[in-house]
Amino acid sequence: MFSELAFKIFEESILTYHIKDTVNQPFENPYPKDDISHLLYRKNWIDTVQWHYEDIIRDPNINEKEALVLKRKIDASNQDRTDTVEYIDSYFLQKYKDVSVQPDATINSESPAWAIDRLSILALKIYHMKEEVTRADASENHKKQCQEKLTILLEQKKDLSLAIDQLLNDIETGKKYMKVYKQMKMYNDENLNPVLYKK
Repeated sequence: MFSELAFKIFEESILTYHIKDTVNQPFENPYPKDDISHLLYRKNWIDTVQWHYEDIIRDPNINEKEALVLKRKIDASNQDRTDTVEYIDSYFLQKYKDVSVQPDATINSESPAWAIDRLSILALKIYHMKEEVTRADASENHKKQCQEKLTILLEQKKDLSLAIDQLLNDIETGKKYMKVYKQMKMYNDENLNPVLYKK
């Protein structure tokens, strides 16, 4: 199942990141560029680094100049994330381009890659919630509450994985068809953001 492959790669990316556990470490992709695993690993690495950016920027004592630099990094990361999701959808469009779509085929509310994006974030939530469950300096009540949340996250993983695999199967058999819209984000575009083009 595709969701199983993706989650395994997401876990690998998260574990590799946490060996050094710093947002400044260099990125190395262990998968060849022509393999979907390459995009999946890159996708989760972006999410993992951004997860930690988001932690850092919430430090109430953060220096204002450092916060602005970090905000710019988060903006760039969001754009990179969106671009990578679109590359993953391009992979699926190419893979299923010759499928005969059934006359009564329907469209899904989100593309496969955006569902996979949610699975990547879910992998991070599961990893960090597990950390809280086993945190040495946490109270038993904290650990209990986090275990309850972890149980829900694992159930969500099961449901989301099933939904992704069903969607891909429906596309492959022509029951659903893909129609991908570019995100067309405006705030990063100097021709579309009035704050930028009025400078």
